[in-house]
Amino acid sequence: MGLQDIDNHTDVQLRAIYDLKNIAVVGMSATEGKPANYVPKYLIKNGYNVVPVNPNYDTILGLKSYPTVSSIPFHIDIVDVFRKSDDVLPVAKDAILKKGLKVFWMQLGIINKEAKEIMEQNGVIVIFNRCMLEEHSRLF
Repeated sequence: MGLQDIDNHTDVQLRAIYDLKNIAVVGMSATEGKPANYVPKYLIKNGYNVVPVNPNYDTILGLKSYPTVSSIPFHIDIVDVFRKSDDVLPVAKDAILKKGLKVFWMQLGIINKEAKEIMEQNGVIVIFNRCMLEEHSRLF
């Protein structure tokens, strides 16, 4: 099953997303105990290439942090968003500039209809209101 077949997010379809390895984490935090810190740590421990996106830091967890998704100078498969729902639209408008993006993932509690529409109109799979750590640990 290919990524293009993901529309209703069955477990088989979600597993296909986890085959992708380059994840930009928007709103990644340097603060221990915050989901935007321990979720990326979990992803790193499970073999993913995590790229922090937070304009307030030069590095997070020893990794170079970028101010925006579009400023990352290499390929990104997934954008994992840790921002309030009301703050997601500008993230989506920036992320869509990144060619080759396959998945736009809004973490648990985050839903933005306009961002979802922009991504889907550009052929990007959208997951919302789900946690990458919880889904990965449940599926694998």
